[in-house]
Amino acid sequence: MKLSAKARYALAALAYMARLQPKGPDAPGCEAVTLVRISERLGISKIYLEQTFSLLRRAGLVTSVKGSQGGYYLARQPEKMSAMDILSAIDRSLFEETEHTVQASSPDLDRAMKKAVFTPLDDAVRGALSSVSLADLVRQAEQEQAESGYMFFI
Repeated sequence: MKLSAKARYALAALAYMARLQPKGPDAPGCEAVTLVRISERLGISKIYLEQTFSLLRRAGLVTSVKGSQGGYYLARQPEKMSAMDILSAIDRSLFEETEHTVQASSPDLDRAMKKAVFTPLDDAVRGALSSVSLADLVRQAEQEQAESGYMFFI
């Protein structure tokens, strides 16, 4: 499965925000995260992030605050936001129903492919993406960081 760069960047950016806002948008001391900060930390073009966050905002996944203290907040707690939520906000074509393949010449084969291959595949992808929250992604990233760290023995 190949995801667009925009979808991958959205997932990475929101996971980064979840690290900074682990208790969610309503937690005391939670500060807005600027696109400049995300851009610098993750090495993603700010202009590209602006386009991506426009889609995320429309989908209700982030909220924005204007002004000198402005930036973005996660609209929900990281535990309540799935990879499916994020990717479907950015790449809607990933989750569209598969088009007919040979319906005109062989409708029975077309229906069989849909029932045996396409629908189960779509269900499996949706299920897998729905089962991974931003909090899960952050925990996995922290585990990866810990495992890749160097240990020095004296």
